[in-house]
Amino acid sequence: MRNPALKVAGIAAAVTLLLTGCVSQASIRQDAGGQSGDTLTWGWSLPSTWDPVTSAVGNDVHALTLVYEGITEVDENGEARPGLAESWTYAGDGRSVTFHLRPGLTFSDGTNLDAAAVKASLERGKTAKDSTIAPQLATIERITADSETDVTLHLNQVDYQIPLLLAGKTGQVVSPAAAKDPARLATRPVGAGPFILTGYVPGSQATLVKNPDFWNADQIHIANFVLKPAPDPSVAVAGLQSGQYDVADLTAAQVAGVKAAGFPVLTTDVLPVRVLDVNNTVKPFDNPKVVEAISTAIDRRALVETANFGYGEPAWQPFPKGYVAYNPELENLYPHDVAKARRLLAEAGYPDGVDVQLALNRADDPVGELIQQQLNAAGIRTKLTVMTPGVNNYITRRHPFVLDQFNARQSPVQALQVLFGPEGLMNLGKTTPKELPAAVAKAGGYALDDPAYPAAIQKATKIAVTNMPNVFLFTVTRFTAHSPKVQGLRNWVDIQRFEGVRVTT
Repeated sequence: MRNPALKVAGIAAAVTLLLTGCVSQASIRQDAGGQSGDTLTWGWSLPSTWDPVTSAVGNDVHALTLVYEGITEVDENGEARPGLAESWTYAGDGRSVTFHLRPGLTFSDGTNLDAAAVKASLERGKTAKDSTIAPQLATIERITADSETDVTLHLNQVDYQIPLLLAGKTGQVVSPAAAKDPARLATRPVGAGPFILTGYVPGSQATLVKNPDFWNADQIHIANFVLKPAPDPSVAVAGLQSGQYDVADLTAAQVAGVKAAGFPVLTTDVLPVRVLDVNNTVKPFDNPKVVEAISTAIDRRALVETANFGYGEPAWQPFPKGYVAYNPELENLYPHDVAKARRLLAEAGYPDGVDVQLALNRADDPVGELIQQQLNAAGIRTKLTVMTPGVNNYITRRHPFVLDQFNARQSPVQALQVLFGPEGLMNLGKTTPKELPAAVAKAGGYALDDPAYPAAIQKATKIAVTNMPNVFLFTVTRFTAHSPKVQGLRNWVDIQRFEGVRVTT
C-alpha cells in the first residue's frame, strides 16, 4: 500500500516547493521549542498526497499526522484519547456525540480552529468528489456547531466507534480556507498538527518545523523535522552512520545488519497484516473454490520463517491476536494442504491447474517469490508482475490479484468497511455479503466497554472472512532503527507519534 505517485498535475519533482504562501514567519521561528539545529530526519515514506480526504494509502497517516491533528488520538495501545477535543459526550440513546474542543485552537496559517471549522472539515470528508473517507463517515447524518468549542455529530444509527474513527485520517481537521483549493492542498497542507510543512520535493523529502501553536507543543522537543523515504537495504547502515537518517523504518531483512552495526532497533507488533487482494468478479477468482485453493496452497508459517525472517504470526483474518475484533474461531482456517488445493481446483473446473498473475508493489519482495513457488506446487501457475509506479490499483482495479498490506484502521468497524464494504478501497470486486452490513452496524452499536461488544465485532469478522475472497497471510512487525542521540522514541501499535522525543547533541 505504499508509494503511489502524487496525482496532482503540474508538480515539478526536481524543485523544492517553499511553502511561504501558507506558513507565517511567526510559525517557523526557531525559538519556539528546542534550539536551532535540533533536527530529526525520519526515513519512512512520503505521502501520496498531503490531503487526508483524498489519500488512498493507509501508510499516509503517519506522515499526515506530522501536520494534522485528529479530533481524537490513539495511545500506544490503540485506545482513543483526547486530541483537538479534550473530551466527548454521547447522548443517552447513542444517536449523537458531542466533542468538546480545546479553547483557542488555531491552524498553522493562524486562522481559528473552532467547531465551525471541524464541521466544515468533516462535511468535506463526507461529500468531496474524490473522498476516500466518505464511507467511514456514513453513519453521520448531520453535524452542528453548537458553540465555539462544541460540535455535535448526529448519527443515523447508534455508533460508539466514532472516537476511534476520528483518531486517524478520517478525523484529521483541515483548514476550510485551504480546502477550497484541493490541488494546492495536496502539496501545501494547512492543519493543526505538531509540525508545519515548509518545503517539499515529491519523491525526495519534506522539511518541517515545530508548530508553536500545537495544543501539546510542550511535548514536542524537535525544532526541525525532515521526512525522507526509508533507506534502501544496501545503504541502511551507512545512512544511520552518516547521520542521513536519525530514525529509519526497516524491513525484516535489514534488522540483523543494523543491530550488528550497533544501532538500537525498536521491534513492535503492530496492527497491519500482509494480504492478497482478490477481485472475485474476475475469472478464475469468481469461483470461491479457486480462492480457497489459493489460501490452502499457501504455507503461512513458511512465509513467516523464510520470507520474513521469523517475524510475525500466520494470519487468516485482518486482526492480530489480542485485538478485540480477533476471532479465535478463524485460527488456522485454511491449513496448508497442497493435495486439497489441487482437489479444490478440480472441483472448480480446473483439473489441469490454472494460470494466474500476481501483482507486486516492488520486484524484490521475497514474500511474492515464495508465494509463487507455493502456488505453483499446487497447480496454480503464477506469473509475477510489478505494478506501474504511481498507478493506484484501489482506484483502477487493473490487477485482480495483488500482494498487499492492510495497514489497519483506528476503528475495527472502519477496518471491516475498508476491506469488505461495497465501497471499501481494498474490496476490488465491490461485492459484500448481505448479512455483513447489519453485523457491522450491530457491533458499532455497542459501547466499547460493553461486555457484549467483543462477541459482536468478532461475529462480524467471521462473516466477512468466511464470505469474502481476501487471503490473509501474516501479521506485520514494525522495525524502527534510531541513532543513539534520539531519545524517548516509543512503540506505537498504530500511528507513529513524536511527543516526548528528543535529539541530543
